[in-house]
Amino acid sequence: MSLSSPGRAASSAEDDRPALRRATALDPEVFAAEYWSRRPLLVRAADTGASFADLLTLADVDELLSRRGLRTPFLRMAKDGAVIDPKRFTTTGGAGAEVADQVSSDSVLRLFADGATVVLQGLHRLWPPVVEFADQLAADLGHPTQVNAYVTPPASRGFNPHYDVHDVFVLQVAGEKHWTIHEPVLTEPLRTQPWNDRAAAVAAAAEREPVIDAVLQPGDVLYLPRGYLHSATALGQISAHLTIGVHSVTRWAAAEQVLDQVRTLAADDPELRHAMPLGLDLSRPDVVADDVAAVVAGLRTWLDRVDPAAVAEALRARTWAQVRPQPVAPLAQSAAAAALDADTVLRLRPRLRVQLREPVADRVTLVGGRRNHDLPAATAPALAALVAAGELKVGDLPGLEPADQLTLARRLVTESVAVVPDAVAEPPLAATGHDGGHDAVGG
Repeated sequence: MSLSSPGRAASSAEDDRPALRRATALDPEVFAAEYWSRRPLLVRAADTGASFADLLTLADVDELLSRRGLRTPFLRMAKDGAVIDPKRFTTTGGAGAEVADQVSSDSVLRLFADGATVVLQGLHRLWPPVVEFADQLAADLGHPTQVNAYVTPPASRGFNPHYDVHDVFVLQVAGEKHWTIHEPVLTEPLRTQPWNDRAAAVAAAAEREPVIDAVLQPGDVLYLPRGYLHSATALGQISAHLTIGVHSVTRWAAAEQVLDQVRTLAADDPELRHAMPLGLDLSRPDVVADDVAAVVAGLRTWLDRVDPAAVAEALRARTWAQVRPQPVAPLAQSAAAAALDADTVLRLRPRLRVQLREPVADRVTLVGGRRNHDLPAATAPALAALVAAGELKVGDLPGLEPADQLTLARRLVTESVAVVPDAVAEPPLAATGHDGGHDAVGG
């Protein structure tokens, strides 16, 4: 049986799923049973810890807009439900930085003062505190996350009532915003079923009695399953909130993988490859009725041959490719890899999803996120020990000679599967080169 790690080190019950606990103020099991993908949840600041200032502040927003060389599509602006042309708030970066789509802070100022909402997109890739929280929440949920920030001038609304095709956690970070939430017009919509395809139904539903009509203040959280209609208006001061989108792994995603397998398997069926009759008249559906019936019957047969394990593996690969582990410090880890010794602590990269598969012949595969690492089978005991413990000294990697321990450790660090904690980007005066190791782990 393969050995897997969800990318979260063992922890006490109080620390289990910390980001989810903070966002919901509930035991994760209660949230899963009563709210997840079922109904909205409104949590007040008194229960969440009173503030999200550690994640983002208005001063942080100004920093991003004015000093970080931000480019589209990491910034959008909208007003009264309409997205503003990026050319109105971007320009070149000046001498030595002639990139045409860099954010123009003075243009943003003019538009914001005129009532436009600032949307900072992809903060789960840009702003370190948000990166950490979003990655932890993804690990807690088992589903990928993304984060946008919405900064709205007083008494303004950026977007009309709509629904999202992913679940969201709304974290109010500054000011106040009045939210109205309505029942879905389509429950649990897929990504191929956006709200604008049902704009008339959405507009009509938004006129009905809301299920939530509340003002969010700093520290408040609103959870919305995908499909719930929502709109928000800033009140008497600048309002800012983080929207954490949760890209749920759905049964439809499994269905897509099943259909992909059927498409591949059924191509081997000579009956399904058979040509339709000569002189075919497709304007008459009755002419092809028998052929269609034969196709449906044939596909049913192939559906029964789909391997659930293969479907699960395809879902794993697709989902893990979307989830980002904790970033590594390239310079510091490179220096640490060059200076490894038996006493160096090796830690599995935080939040990296890993799976050690059974050895095949003289090779073993370590799956790490979106990548597969092919290694000699002799390393399997050492890899299994690291995956199970999460952290080991290089000299404690079992089943290997000292030189092979170093070679494996160096490869794991340079491949970003493991990290050396507290490493700094200061290479030793006489950095050790590759020691050659033994063929057992050289790969």
